[in-house]
Amino acid sequence: MAFDAANLVRIGGGSGRALWYYTTTEAQTAVRVEDYFLPAINMINKNDVIICVTSTGTTPVVSHAYCNQNDGTNIDIVNGVAITNTDGD
Repeated sequence: MAFDAANLVRIGGGSGRALWYYTTTEAQTAVRVEDYFLPAINMINKNDVIICVTSTGTTPVVSHAYCNQNDGTNIDIVNGVAITNTDGD
């Protein structure tokens, strides 16, 4: 699979930064690869935050990441920090 622009939504922003939501059935390891977001290079700016919901099974993986490179030619996001799915009750 590849990046799907229909699954990228800008949910907020201010002070020159934006907050994005992206969902896919791909693994987070695929999403964090350089140039995965290349079709959105004119939308996502360096230091924009992305909430990624990824999954290759029945349980989604939710992580926070940000764009650490966008030079107009290449775009990359950091690996991200997974939000744990522990339900203690």
